[in-house]
Amino acid sequence: MSGRQPLIGLSAYCEEARWGYWQSPAVLLPANYGEQVAAAGGVPVLLPPLPGVAAAVDRLDGLLLTGGGDIDPGRYGAQPHPRTIRVSAPRDAAELELLDAAMSAGLPVLGVCRGMQLVNVARGGTLCQHLADDAGHTPVPGTFGSHPVRVAPGTRLAGILGANGDGVDVPTAHHQAVDGLGEGLVATAWTEDGVIEAMEASAGGDPFLLAVQWHPEAGTDPRVIEALVAAASARMSLYTRQRD
Repeated sequence: MSGRQPLIGLSAYCEEARWGYWQSPAVLLPANYGEQVAAAGGVPVLLPPLPGVAAAVDRLDGLLLTGGGDIDPGRYGAQPHPRTIRVSAPRDAAELELLDAAMSAGLPVLGVCRGMQLVNVARGGTLCQHLADDAGHTPVPGTFGSHPVRVAPGTRLAGILGANGDGVDVPTAHHQAVDGLGEGLVATAWTEDGVIEAMEASAGGDPFLLAVQWHPEAGTDPRVIEALVAAASARMSLYTRQRD
């Protein structure tokens, strides 16, 4: 175990894909998630949206809940908005099980975009199903935009970004957002128009539970993903010392 790199589970999704002569449902994830985890010193492991995948948590040191399609509004007691898209019941179920298992095991967890929304729904929170088209959060489909966020001083996120409340530019691509916060969560970053852009466990809560609405894997600032890998490494070292 000594010197082992932390294993970071990355929730993946199943989509129709084409490669070579083949076209078939495939387990997919943009490569930059794994690349950023590896660059931070972790070993990325893709977790397909299948029943029972949460059993992998026993072998992981951290969990990254990734971006993607919308969560079923029924999960938070709402009717679907006309613009709610790419809902996947198998993915919702698999990721909620992953999150529950990771929290029970004390794994560090980072939610990204959809992953942030999933954490909120899992804690009993609600979502805004569609932001105004001119709000600047959703760029041309298939691209990322950029906008500043205001980070609350004294929070875990501020410690990671070295921010003191000033604007931090982040890569963005989302049309939904957190509305009512879930239990045990506090908002830690916002856009100029008040959209919640980050949240974390409240004081005295989970040791490392952080979620951001933006896409750190698509930008040039590695610090959020580095923080997840560092927390996973610290947990792994603690467990190794306890066993020894």
